[in-house]
Amino acid sequence: MSSATPPKDYFVRHENGSDRISIEEAKATERFPIYGILDNLRSAHNVGSIFRTSDGANAAGLSLCGYSPTPPHRHLAKTALGAVDVVPWAHYETVTEAIEEARGRGAQVLALEFTESSVPLTEFELKFPVVLVAGNEVDGLSEETIAQCDAAVHLPMFGHKNSLNVSVAFGVALYETLRRYRLEAS
Repeated sequence: MSSATPPKDYFVRHENGSDRISIEEAKATERFPIYGILDNLRSAHNVGSIFRTSDGANAAGLSLCGYSPTPPHRHLAKTALGAVDVVPWAHYETVTEAIEEARGRGAQVLALEFTESSVPLTEFELKFPVVLVAGNEVDGLSEETIAQCDAAVHLPMFGHKNSLNVSVAFGVALYETLRRYRLEAS
């Protein structure tokens, strides 16, 4: 295991004397221009995990579509650990409504799905703000939803399985997108 020194901004002591900012400070913090759209996720645990990861990455917000569980929800709260209180979110009846709203903000909308024409996220040219659209745990995103997006991107897979759990895939994609945003901004 490496003993590499973390970047200088890795550990931060906040005004309240703790290593965490208050909920009020978190809500007032400028967020990175990266959003998520979750289309018909079944698992409240996955949605909660995505909330927590989105908070950790300081993502701008989440759109929960269709029958994706929404707060307040006991199982969602268990994995979100309070992130629902700071990550802006909205519910949409359909993913189409959420995509149209994102387009209205000038966002680049990317389907996080392996398709015949998808491009590895690491090779795709991002234009911020970016919206990552993640689909159902079993069926992924529909062809109709993928067609509504600007492009389809995927995470390279090298093992026997050709997919990751949706909350893991979203987290990896979110942090890769954040890494690229911070490189551009510096």
